[in-house]
Amino acid sequence: MYVLNSQSDDLRFPPVHFASPEGLLAIGGDLRCERLLAAYRHGIFPWYNQGQPILWWSPDPRAVLLPEKLKVSRSLRKTLRKGELRVTFDLDFRQVIASCAAPRRSNPDVGTWITPEMTAAYCELHARGYAHSVESWFGDRLVGGLYGVAVGSAFFGESMFSFVTDASKIAFVHAVRQMQRWGFTLIDCQLSSSHLLSLGAEEMPRAEFLTQLQQGTSASTRLGPWCFDPDFAP
Repeated sequence: MYVLNSQSDDLRFPPVHFASPEGLLAIGGDLRCERLLAAYRHGIFPWYNQGQPILWWSPDPRAVLLPEKLKVSRSLRKTLRKGELRVTFDLDFRQVIASCAAPRRSNPDVGTWITPEMTAAYCELHARGYAHSVESWFGDRLVGGLYGVAVGSAFFGESMFSFVTDASKIAFVHAVRQMQRWGFTLIDCQLSSSHLLSLGAEEMPRAEFLTQLQQGTSASTRLGPWCFDPDFAP
């Protein structure tokens, strides 16, 4: 197991092919912005529970959504046409990440990996223009959303939440469509789930993912705050 030194300015990670079969690559280090951005550029992300050291992952295969392959089911299209929810970018990042971190009624353990340390780190990335939130609103009430990190033409999804049916999916669909207009080529979903597969995500071999990631992160980064194009605002 590769151990990172939190006191060192050396932000390099080991080659991802050293990861365990489950995808665990390294342990330790810190969540400074520079280290997080270096991780994302190399297909690595932090994921650990409260009380654990920082764990760094690079799974194989990788769950990825290519924006042009976004799938919108018939029922979701019907919900989108109703237009009952307003969707925004970067209007309340802190509340989105707090909502993602809150325990779910159906599974109280979900969300425990978004520790106070993680929250502070991603809020700092947001302040620097790299991390972004997407919000779904019913009136003035935040009912769903997601957050992630953008580097070049790649967006790294971190977590999503819904307080009403399809609220996170609606935020996701609008965000993907807008990012496609901006020229984004890759949306990293990290780990596969039925929820993501239903939206068009696919499992991609890590080697192929890294090739596409290298191309994507070489593009210029659209720093925040983000907002929808005026002729496209949902």
